[in-house]
Amino acid sequence: MVRSLWSAASGMIAQQNNVDTIANNLANVNTTGYKTEVNEFKSLLYQTLQTNTTTANGENKPIGAQVGLGVRNSSITSEFTQGSLQASDSNTALAINGKGFFAIRGADGNTYYTRNGDFTFALLNSGEITLTTTDGLQVLDTDGNPMTFASTYIATRFTIGDDGTLYYPDDDGVPTTTGDTIGLYQFQNPKGLNKIGNSLYSVTAASGDALNENDNDNIEPSSLAVGYLEASNVQIATEMVNLIIAQRAYESNSKAITTTDDMMALANQLKS
Repeated sequence: MVRSLWSAASGMIAQQNNVDTIANNLANVNTTGYKTEVNEFKSLLYQTLQTNTTTANGENKPIGAQVGLGVRNSSITSEFTQGSLQASDSNTALAINGKGFFAIRGADGNTYYTRNGDFTFALLNSGEITLTTTDGLQVLDTDGNPMTFASTYIATRFTIGDDGTLYYPDDDGVPTTTGDTIGLYQFQNPKGLNKIGNSLYSVTAASGDALNENDNDNIEPSSLAVGYLEASNVQIATEMVNLIIAQRAYESNSKAITTTDDMMALANQLKS
């Protein structure tokens, strides 16, 4: 009976984590570039109650008797399916069609990656202007460098091409390339990326190194939709169904604990 207590308790803990994950998905339903997360479970060790050779003559039995010791969370996986595109009034709003990521220079100087293309121009202390996220983190080009421009440039006159190239009008008003292109990067296993927050990811050994789409012919390049942002890929109806299932599973484990407690109380009341 004690075994059932621990098994049910592990189930309640696992389902609580599942509910937390679903709640986080629902909370980020309107977060640009957010990718839905899925809880995955695995069973714990099994205890052998009866071996395969317990007959009187020692012959093998076809089936033994083993009982499980509960469940645990094995991973929380991000699903990198394409989110829907939503129109934006900003001429620096970018949505990725494909498997690519934008590269961002973090406040700590490290490089992070995101699907959130809600960019804007910002002024540096030197007077130069640079393309950044809404949090002020610089966007990197195909060479992995921040895109900065002299103070003589006017941010509202920049335009961005479908390939991520930045253009600025010349003296005749004709858009001319600045020589800077927004970098796009892919990963062999994007599910192995480490989630930082603010829709940012960092490279891990499981994800593999970032693959630059600009100089890698072995991957299918992504394209950019200018004037659009990629919405989260959270499906509210699916998440609500999963929430109901998780709640019912939690209640079932709770009922198992209550039943075990009643059985133990009854056993303690037995008199010889």
